[in-house]
Amino acid sequence: MTVVTGEWLSAPGAQKVMGLLETAGFHAYAVGGCVRNALLNEPVADVDISTDAHPETVSNLAKKAGLKVVPTGIEHGTVTVVADGVGYEITTFRADVETDGRRAVVRFSDDITEDARRRDFTMNALYADRNGVVLDPLGGLPDLAARRLRFIEDAERRIKEDYLRILRFFRFFAWYGDPAEGMDAEALAAIASNLDGLATLSRERVGTELVKLLTAPDPVMAVAIMEQTGVLSAVLPGAISKPLGPLTFNEEAMTLSPNGLRRLAVLGFFDGSTLRLSKVKQRQLAQYQSLMSSSEGPNEMAYKYGVEVALDAIALRAASLEQPASLPDLETLQAASKQRFPIKAQDLMTDFSGAILGQKLKQLEERWVASDFTLDKDALLAKRNEG
Repeated sequence: MTVVTGEWLSAPGAQKVMGLLETAGFHAYAVGGCVRNALLNEPVADVDISTDAHPETVSNLAKKAGLKVVPTGIEHGTVTVVADGVGYEITTFRADVETDGRRAVVRFSDDITEDARRRDFTMNALYADRNGVVLDPLGGLPDLAARRLRFIEDAERRIKEDYLRILRFFRFFAWYGDPAEGMDAEALAAIASNLDGLATLSRERVGTELVKLLTAPDPVMAVAIMEQTGVLSAVLPGAISKPLGPLTFNEEAMTLSPNGLRRLAVLGFFDGSTLRLSKVKQRQLAQYQSLMSSSEGPNEMAYKYGVEVALDAIALRAASLEQPASLPDLETLQAASKQRFPIKAQDLMTDFSGAILGQKLKQLEERWVASDFTLDKDALLAKRNEG
C-alpha cells in the first residue's frame, strides 16, 4: 500500500470537504498533480478532488455544511467549494463521449477507472483518499517512480482528444522526466504524426504552456526534441534550441532563477502578441530583444533598467553566441543602479530650450554614463556647449 502525506492533505479545509462527501456515502479523492508532486517530494500548489457525487449533490452537501460554492464549470462536472479560505475544485468522475482535439463532450461516471482513462499521462492518473491511501487504477506508480512519462493507453488517441497534450508531454518531461530514461518512443511517434493539430489550438493555451515548460529547472532536452520532431517550428516559427543550453549554464553560473521569458528570448522568438502574452510580458520580451543586440555595457544597463535586467541581458548575449558569460561584479552593478544623473533641465535653461534642451540633456547623460558616472555636475556643465 502506498500512502501520501502532507499539509495539503491534512489541512482542515481539505479534510472538511472530502469528509462531507464520504459521510454522505460518496467517494472523494485528491487527484492528479497534488498526488504526483507529493509522491515526488515536490511542492503542491492546488488540491483537486474527484468524486462519484454529481455536481448538484456536491453543491447541496457543501451548502448544508455552510461552505461557499462557486459553479466554476458545472456543465463539465466541476464546482469549487471554499473551505477555511481555500478553494477546492471538485469534479465528478467523467468519461469522454466525443472529442474534437480541443474540447470534449463528457458524461458522468461512477467508475474511477473510467475517470482515470480520460486523463493524459499515467503519472497524473493517481488518486488519494483523505487518509492518504493512493489508488492507482492504471499502473502509474511504477512510471512515476522511474520518472517515466507515458500517455495513458494509446498515445495517438490521447493526443487526438486534445492536441495541447503534445506540448504538455514536453512540459511534464522537462519538469518530471528522467533524461537518462529518454522519451517514450510511442509518444514521440504519435506526436510527429499529429503536428497539424497544433494549429487548431488557441494561442493563449499555447503561450501559457510554453512559458510553463520553459520555466522548468532544465528544459534543454525537452526543447531539443521538440525541435527534432517539428513541434518547435510549429508553435514558435524561427526559434532554434541551440542557445538554450548555454543560457541555462550561464543562469546557474550567475545564480539566476529559471525564467520562461528569458528562455523564450534566447530561442530567438520575441513576438509575444502571437502567443497572447500579457502586455507586461510582451514588453519584457521586446526589451530582451533590444538589449541582446545593443552595445550598452553592464553598468549602463543596470543604471537604466535595474540590476535584474542587466544580469538577464548579460546571460542572454553570451548564450546567443553560445559562450559562457563573463561574471559581473554585483556590487558594481548595484552601485550603478543607484546612480542619479546630477543635471536637471533648469541647469541648462539659460542656454537651451525646446527640443535642443532635451537633446543636450541626453548628450550630457550619455557622457556621464560613459565616464562610469565619474563626471560631476560642474564638469558636465563645463561641457554643455561642446558637440
